[in-house]
Amino acid sequence: MKRFFAFAFILALFSMPSFAASKSSTVRFTSDVTVGSSKLPAGEYKLTYDGTAPNVQVTLVQKGASHPITATVPAKLTEQKHEQVSMTTSSANGGNLLQNVQLKDVTLEFTTAPASGQ
Repeated sequence: MKRFFAFAFILALFSMPSFAASKSSTVRFTSDVTVGSSKLPAGEYKLTYDGTAPNVQVTLVQKGASHPITATVPAKLTEQKHEQVSMTTSSANGGNLLQNVQLKDVTLEFTTAPASGQ
């Protein structure tokens, strides 16, 4: 009987990460955006992140396209509660540069390299 409880305890312990906060979400860009060195057309994307906070890798995959565009970029993760998914962009070189995405439990801040000549 002790073996059974020990096994159940170990199984529960290793199952805990599956109950952690989701590491993916769907985001919608209403206009074209640039993230890292990738330009993404307006549309819906599956966003996933992987790694150890604060430094993670974010992957954005275009949804509903026959040849989806994929971008993988580094980001800084901070744990923050938000009521809704939102994002911040800035205008640069005639386009929109994605600065961060705020998900339910985290904020993902993208690092931007300075434009050449700066």
